[in-house]
Amino acid sequence: MKALFHLAYHVTDLDAARAFYGGVLGCREGRSTDTWVDFDFFGHQISLHLGEPFKTTDTGHVGEHLVPMPHLGLILQRADWQAMADRLRAAGTAFVIEPQLRFAGQPGEQWTMFFRDPFGNPIEIKGFKDLASVYAA
Repeated sequence: MKALFHLAYHVTDLDAARAFYGGVLGCREGRSTDTWVDFDFFGHQISLHLGEPFKTTDTGHVGEHLVPMPHLGLILQRADWQAMADRLRAAGTAFVIEPQLRFAGQPGEQWTMFFRDPFGNPIEIKGFKDLASVYAA
């Protein structure tokens, strides 16, 4: 079965959403109306609707960190992850968790970073040497 993931959530300004998701993250814009805009989020669809963003708390215990919950995530190949980290740094993005290696030398070794969009919605981006190891136990 082939499928695409779809997630819809709130933002408070569609122009600021376009600047961040399209400009900073490099997502291609899809359909839109006066109240929402779709983006191709690296092969998956996100729909950003005008409204009050969801409440988050830093309660997810992962390694030595408490991470924002809930959050949207993306998994990239390591080189693409590094390019994204560089792009976010160049844009002046404030990181919740700075780009770093997690679970070094263990199954599931990954690079990770957490940041928030301009509306407070948390996003995690992980980088793996080999995407086949994403589910390694």
